Amino acid sequence: MSFIRPLRSVLYIPCSNARAVDKARGLPADALIFDLEDAVSIEEKETAREILSEALTVGGYGSRFLIVRINAIDTEWGIDDAKAARRMGAGAILLPKVSSYDDLSELSELTIDTPIWAMMETPLGMLNAGQIATHPLLQAMVMGTNDLNKELQGRSRVDRLPMVTGLGLCLLAAKAHKIAIVDGVYNAFKDEDGLSLECEQGRDMGFDGKTVIHPAQLAIANAVFSPSDEDLELAHRQIRAFEEVEANGKSIAVVDGRIVESLHIETARDTLEKAKAITALAEEMI
Repeated sequence: MSFIRPLRSVLYIPCSNARAVDKARGLPADALIFDLEDAVSIEEKETAREILSEALTVGGYGSRFLIVRINAIDTEWGIDDAKAARRMGAGAILLPKVSSYDDLSELSELTIDTPIWAMMETPLGMLNAGQIATHPLLQAMVMGTNDLNKELQGRSRVDRLPMVTGLGLCLLAAKAHKIAIVDGVYNAFKDEDGLSLECEQGRDMGFDGKTVIHPAQLAIANAVFSPSDEDLELAHRQIRAFEEVEANGKSIAVVDGRIVESLHIETARDTLEKAKAITALAEEMI
């Protein structure tokens, strides 16, 4: 399932916090994950679902893409969460701890044709990522790096070395099957430099954007995952140079001392299209 829209910043919203659910209407996030799972205590599960249902009925979230993270199907809240999310008209339903293709099929029996996002946060999920990505209703993968690191019994490192293999397996699966993939959260929400570094790593690896846990992280995620002015200027020059040599019956151009072939032009055009989509989304949010 192809998914074409900006996902630079994907903000988790705890649905037990009615103020946060309301405030999200004015935040510059590309997408919102309304969380009924980890961010909600056992005592507040039912109330959180009611708060979210009322909020989505009222609307006012503009063109932001809206996702509901439900509790796992095998919990006492999961089935009701799934049915309620479908009734709410969520853009997608995010299923936690996806480890197999069958996990998505089990959800789809409850939610019919509603698009699915998969939390990739277990070693088994990493190993089965290629098969999971083939599910016809799967629209995106979301890396659950906190849970993954816990399962791996790895140490927290700036370079995220313990998780690189898992991140790479999911990236390969997502790119092979043309679905979106969003990087995991950065926990130290006041550490802007650390967030920037991790966003840059994710961007350079190929992620479409970053999940964030605090509105203060949105500006950095949006900036890092947007094409820079330099990126756009280079893309234009590459396209012009290639079109000139192509008009002369050749297939290779040189820009800034580097060879430019058709594959580079595809990337350049994708960069320009992404910039247009970001501009359009920003205009819709005004």
